[in-house]
Amino acid sequence: MSLVAFLGAIEIGLVFGLVGLGVFLSFRVLDFPDLTVDGSFPLGAAVCATLIVGGVDPFLATAAAVLAGGLAGLVTAFLNIRFNILHLLASILTMIALYSINLRIMGRPNVAIITEPTVLTAFEGLSLPYLYLKPVIAAVVVIAAVLLVARFLASDYGLAMRATGANPRMARAQGVETKQTTYVGMAISNALVGLAGALFAQMNGFADVTLGTGTIVVGLAAVIVGEAVFGARTVLGWCLACVAGSILYRLAVAFALNADFLGLQASDLNLVTAVLVTIALVLPGARNPFKNLLTGRANRRSPGGAQQ
Repeated sequence: MSLVAFLGAIEIGLVFGLVGLGVFLSFRVLDFPDLTVDGSFPLGAAVCATLIVGGVDPFLATAAAVLAGGLAGLVTAFLNIRFNILHLLASILTMIALYSINLRIMGRPNVAIITEPTVLTAFEGLSLPYLYLKPVIAAVVVIAAVLLVARFLASDYGLAMRATGANPRMARAQGVETKQTTYVGMAISNALVGLAGALFAQMNGFADVTLGTGTIVVGLAAVIVGEAVFGARTVLGWCLACVAGSILYRLAVAFALNADFLGLQASDLNLVTAVLVTIALVLPGARNPFKNLLTGRANRRSPGGAQQ
């Protein structure tokens, strides 16, 4: 693998680490299967690119993309809570609607911003080659996001949100406004995905209406790979595992596609993704092949075992 391919995998892995954080909030914390990310990712890219082309400051355009992603998450939560639409179906409805909305925002299928100023432009004066600039900026943004999300989840409100996902009935019995925490959690989740879309558009020089295809799979892969390989016992560890899983996933994909002896092509990306996610799902049990055997023996020997 060349240095360019390696740094490119790190850069994309960091950007999609934000998607992994968003998916972690919805799937793991809130227990809310959310496919909105397939629409909120290109939404963030579309809003940011359109505003930049219109002469808006790139930082304000990025902030607008974050806000747009948060609003998309609120719509999904609203459909689920207000109209009792199944959360998976509510997210699919929002995702489908966002395809047309993204086309409306851009006015065409794609918008090029390769010649426009971006958030990277403000840092081009640093004595750092452009090849390294993008991964460094992405790393700074992701680290800040990880720290903020971890701090939020460790707060009293974050604990209430985690209780909502773990046991909503018990959370309500303890006085937690589960509807409110769901709204906030979904907004934060998709705001992170919108930020990822804005960064992706600025780092690659374009926004396209099809950018969101498979985003949820990549986000889930980041979460699953991170948990399987690194594991976590703290909130900060969970968040870092999501980002690390995203980077590892992208490096594995880049290695597979650049390994000549495997004979893979860019069109095989979905196949590589399916194989990697399958391995990640199997890995937790394979890491300790004697765990189940020892657990079974201990249960048989204990007084409360089913069989003696």
